[in-house]
Amino acid sequence: MIGIGKQDMAVLVLRDTPEIVGLLGRALDTAPAAERPGLERALAIAVEAASVSDAEIRGRWVRQRLAAVGHKGQVDSVAAIKALRQAEPGLSLRQAAAYAREAAVSARG
Repeated sequence: MIGIGKQDMAVLVLRDTPEIVGLLGRALDTAPAAERPGLERALAIAVEAASVSDAEIRGRWVRQRLAAVGHKGQVDSVAAIKALRQAEPGLSLRQAAAYAREAAVSARG
């Protein structure tokens, strides 16, 4: 988690998937026949992971943080926002509420 002031987004999504997809693609280009099926499957998984939006990743993070503190209710409830701020004291009320709303939307899919 990275924060620069209370109004900025505090959760930074880091993505290595484009590099991983490229590495797997290059490995597949030179792979012997016996290794190709495994590399093809790995490449498909990496491409699928790369397609997940930043909002979904942040939503997953919120749900994981809430689960870690034992919150079992709706992710965008007042209780959830309070639990999220207790789990991550650096979050402002505005940030926690925004992440909770985003998590609720991404959970509905």
